[in-house]
Amino acid sequence: MSLFELPANLPDLLPICEKVQVACIRVGKAIKQQRSNFHASQIEEKDFNNLVSFVDRAAEDELVKQLSTIFPEAGFIAEENADRPKGKRFNWIIDPLDGTTNFIHGVPCYAVSVALAVENTPVLGVIYEVNMDECFYAWKDGGAYLNGKPIAVSSNTELKKSLIGTGFPYVEAGLHKKYIALFGDLQRATRGIRRPGSAATDMAWTAAGRFDVFYEYGLSPWDVAAGKIIIEEAGGVCTDFTNGNDPIGKKEMVCGNPHIHTEVLKYIKKHFKL
Repeated sequence: MSLFELPANLPDLLPICEKVQVACIRVGKAIKQQRSNFHASQIEEKDFNNLVSFVDRAAEDELVKQLSTIFPEAGFIAEENADRPKGKRFNWIIDPLDGTTNFIHGVPCYAVSVALAVENTPVLGVIYEVNMDECFYAWKDGGAYLNGKPIAVSSNTELKKSLIGTGFPYVEAGLHKKYIALFGDLQRATRGIRRPGSAATDMAWTAAGRFDVFYEYGLSPWDVAAGKIIIEEAGGVCTDFTNGNDPIGKKEMVCGNPHIHTEVLKYIKKHFKL
C-alpha cells in the first residue's frame, strides 16, 4: 500500500484526536512543572549526545496509560521503551519529550509528540509545544490546526525569501562535512536557517508557515510521525532526501511548502548521494 493511500476501515479520527490533544497538553504541563526543579544529576546518557531523564520516562508512561484508554486497539512505538507491545495494524508513535537536550539545559523549545499510525501510515498527529502553549494537530482528510484555528504551509515561491529549519545528526560523523556544506549553500540562498533543537516543533512550525521547509538527517519515527500528517494536512509535502515517499522509514526528512521543497531538494541532492 502506498504511504499516501488512506487505509480502509479507519475509526472516527476526530474524537480520538480531541482526546489525544487533552492527553498531550496534560503531560506537557506536567513536564513544564518538573523543569523548575530539574537538576543536572538527573540526566542519563543513552549514547553520545543522546540524553534522557526520569521526566522523559515518566511522561512516556503517562502517555501510554492515557492513550491505551483512548484507543486500546493500538500498540506502541515509543522512544524510551522499545519493549512496549506493538499492534498488528494500529500503533501509537510517541515522543514524550522531543527536545530533551533543550529541556535539560533550560532552553525553552521542547514538545510532546503523538501520532496514530495505521499499517505504518500516520493518520493522526498531535504536537504540543510546551513553553508557548501551542497545540498543533491534524487527522487524515480533516485539515491541520493550531489551538483550534486552521493552519497552512507558507505560500512563498521564492527560495531567496524563505526561512529554513534544520537539525544536525548526532551520529555518522562522516556526514558532517556534507551537512555543513549544504548548510552553507542554503544559508547563502535563503533568508536564513534556524536550528531550534526539536524536530517535532520544527515540523509543527513548518505546517504553520513559520518555516518554508524543514530538513534533517538521522531522525527516528517518533521524531517525525506526528509532524508528517500535520504538514500534509496543512498542504505541504514530506519526502526523504531522494524525493521518495518513505521519510519515516529512511530516517531523513525534507518537508514543507511544495515550491520551496523542490528547490531545497536540489541542494540536498547536490551534497547527498543516498
